[in-house]
Amino acid sequence: MRSESISFRNADGIELAGALDLPPGKPRAFALFAHCFSCSSQSHAAKRIAQALTLHGIATLRFDFTGLGISGGEFADSHFAANVDDLKQAARYLSDKWRAPTVLIGHSLGGTAVIAAAGDLPSIKAVVTIGAPFDPAHVLQHFGSSIDEIEQVGEADVTIAGRTFTVRKDFLDAAREQDQGRRLAELKCALLVMHSPVDEIVGIDNAREIFEAARHPKSFLSLDGADHLLTEKRDGEQAATLIASWAERYLGLADEVAIELEGSVQVRSTDGKFLQDVVAGEHRFVADEPVRLGGWNAGPTPYDLLLASLGTCTAMTIKMFAAREKIPLEDVSIGLRHDRVHGEDCEANQGKIERITRHVELTGSLSDDQRKQLIAIADRCPVHHTLTSDLRIETLDAVGYKKR
Repeated sequence: MRSESISFRNADGIELAGALDLPPGKPRAFALFAHCFSCSSQSHAAKRIAQALTLHGIATLRFDFTGLGISGGEFADSHFAANVDDLKQAARYLSDKWRAPTVLIGHSLGGTAVIAAAGDLPSIKAVVTIGAPFDPAHVLQHFGSSIDEIEQVGEADVTIAGRTFTVRKDFLDAAREQDQGRRLAELKCALLVMHSPVDEIVGIDNAREIFEAARHPKSFLSLDGADHLLTEKRDGEQAATLIASWAERYLGLADEVAIELEGSVQVRSTDGKFLQDVVAGEHRFVADEPVRLGGWNAGPTPYDLLLASLGTCTAMTIKMFAAREKIPLEDVSIGLRHDRVHGEDCEANQGKIERITRHVELTGSLSDDQRKQLIAIADRCPVHHTLTSDLRIETLDAVGYKKR
């Protein structure tokens, strides 16, 4: 994946800046990410989600709203409606320079903004909110007593998350004038609401209100255990994986990756040194090598996938056998390792053989005979049989074998 610095001008001619995160190969779709209030395009959530989406072939533009981050303008001159206009200009930039965005993703108040912008962007097919308030005026709860000063004087300094911003009365008015209920009811694209049940900044009741106000197609996914800012790396990556999986059906991405060769798996090289794009039926993922070998460590290695194939097949076979024979197996865990060792019939420092060590852990009230049965059945899994049979691999030029 790669990231390119970008800039464009908003409706007032102010230069806005950010980054476009691109996948290693040709982008399957383009998304636009709106950051949270007082955040920037460099926030944990913005960077991690955008960069993780590239592993699913989705290029993502994240930029700083007027007066924030490295964008021009003064925050005091900005407000919710201006942020929505910034989003529209960002979408136009993508349309002119690359391809029109089909996904809008908004974090916190950015989620409220993408709902407001979606109706004016005909290319949008899917909208995602993450920890978003139902009403833009929700952010005013963090202004405390400064609201009275803003109302009386016209502006005041407000400190949020350790940062101080000058907020003017226009900001209050714009936040209070939004009819999000109507916008959600009139939304003409799919909606995904993502929220953490332990979010202490924007309560999960906001997710319920958003979900109830919207029409189908709509979905809700819980980011269980995540904080509001998604500060843990795993939370941002999980959110990206869920977004990419959910968006498949609405963006028509499954049709774009139809397998062309006879068989069930398609592997395509990317711009990365080792990174490969893998399509298995309706599933898509990447394979790579570790950083120490020159890869990006963006996915499992080829041998990881080989071991995973044997391990999953082994576990499935054991569980199926236990169910059929009514053996009280509760759980099975498989640990595998691949290495090369000297064969018994080979002289020292001569030929080596490939070895896979498979550790099978069985849980349940099992007798010794039952354990022996289940361990023995491991060798009868189909993948084990394939790997140990007289296997032949034929390599053919795919020209002339593609589906028409």
